[in-house]
Amino acid sequence: MKFALLDQIRCSCGSEEFRLEGAVTRRSLSDGPAEAVRCRRFCGLRQRPVLPGETRPPDCRQCYGQIVLEGVIRCTCGKDWPIVDGIPAFSTKRVGRTSTPGLFLAETNPRTDPRWEPFVSAHPNAIIYHHPGWIRALEEEYGQRRVHFACEDADGRLMAVLPMFYTRGFPLHLGGNATRRRLSSLPRTPLAGPLSVSREATAALLQAAVDRARQEPGLQIQLKAQSLDLDGLVDGVVCRPWRTSYVLKLPPSPEGLQFGNSTARHRIKWAVNKAAKLGVQVREAIDEKDLRAWYELYLDAMRRNAVPARPYRFFQAIWALLAPSGLMRLLLAERVEAGQRRLLAGSIILTYGRTACYAFTGCRKEDLALHPNDTIQWHAIHDACRKGFEWYDFGEVAEEHQQLAQFKGKWGAEPVPLYRYYYPAPQRLPFGSQTTSQWIGQLRAAAWSRLPLSTTARLGDWIYSYL
Repeated sequence: MKFALLDQIRCSCGSEEFRLEGAVTRRSLSDGPAEAVRCRRFCGLRQRPVLPGETRPPDCRQCYGQIVLEGVIRCTCGKDWPIVDGIPAFSTKRVGRTSTPGLFLAETNPRTDPRWEPFVSAHPNAIIYHHPGWIRALEEEYGQRRVHFACEDADGRLMAVLPMFYTRGFPLHLGGNATRRRLSSLPRTPLAGPLSVSREATAALLQAAVDRARQEPGLQIQLKAQSLDLDGLVDGVVCRPWRTSYVLKLPPSPEGLQFGNSTARHRIKWAVNKAAKLGVQVREAIDEKDLRAWYELYLDAMRRNAVPARPYRFFQAIWALLAPSGLMRLLLAERVEAGQRRLLAGSIILTYGRTACYAFTGCRKEDLALHPNDTIQWHAIHDACRKGFEWYDFGEVAEEHQQLAQFKGKWGAEPVPLYRYYYPAPQRLPFGSQTTSQWIGQLRAAAWSRLPLSTTARLGDWIYSYL
């Protein structure tokens, strides 16, 4: 590694200041840069934050002209990572070289690798589902096996990451290809494929995943993408169209927001004004008591739509891991009735990078006439715009939920196709021409909506434990 790597890591404690103790170095085969290199936060050579105007070409030549062979990187909180043979102990293990000179494959852990979050936060295509907090919440939901691939250069800098979890799949192939055993990026997540700075690094990660599938017969690779950029990178990896997501491009300021055509704008403003006249107010959840109250509304909405509900412990996890840093907000719509505040609806908004994501919602059918969901979306979109986000992602919609598609589309959100990449290619199985949507439709036909909420919660937990 080189000293400059210290500028590209962040400890789980939040610190970006590190010390390199007991460093053993040797001269690099290539000279350092002739011009000064502006490190973002921390000068590894001087072992201190970068000060304005302090960087000088001689310092950068000295810094980049050396390789650190041994030593210990130590955070101010006391956590440390040994350096052995020029490789810091960030990675779980190096898998091997790639076909591209200077690139190496490794397995790592987003929870403990101080390179992961800085790399993701600096990537233009990163979304909340790449964040270590989301990945850890998935871990706590079911404790599944996982393998997170990384591609790094010879100095230990990340070039690409690919988080993946094992799913066990339903027995007897119930649900067909959609529910088979797989290594997925990521399960129970709408979108989360590889993040990379080059096609070579992306191909290396895909090849590593394919090699893992070849070592474990019956295992399928699944990657969730919003583009066709993975086409042709690795033999045998095939693309299949998935659902449609609805994404709204945000203007630089809330004053520039235009929701759909004039008819849609009129309907939205009418609904929001009506809700205000009826006393509907929106606030942000402040504690887990609010989260628990919202979860009952979420269960009710999932039962009404015959969709399995996520377990409460998952929402506890994202509340604990993402809410403190402002990456997860629960917006609640309430109304004062007989001197008491009554909860009408609530939606979870996840924010990261350039995108705010409308992720989960809950509302009872009898309260829909008060337009709490319109009011929440109005507040969430305006807030995302004020905070400088470029996109508001309403999320994917299954084909059979056309009413939901209309709700998302009326805000001016454009349909964006989503894709799933697989290895090996999906095949029809004995019980398996059903899609997940058809399978859920059968649950609806079996009177899912008449089950007690506690029963739907237990069944949803059981179903998702296989996915």
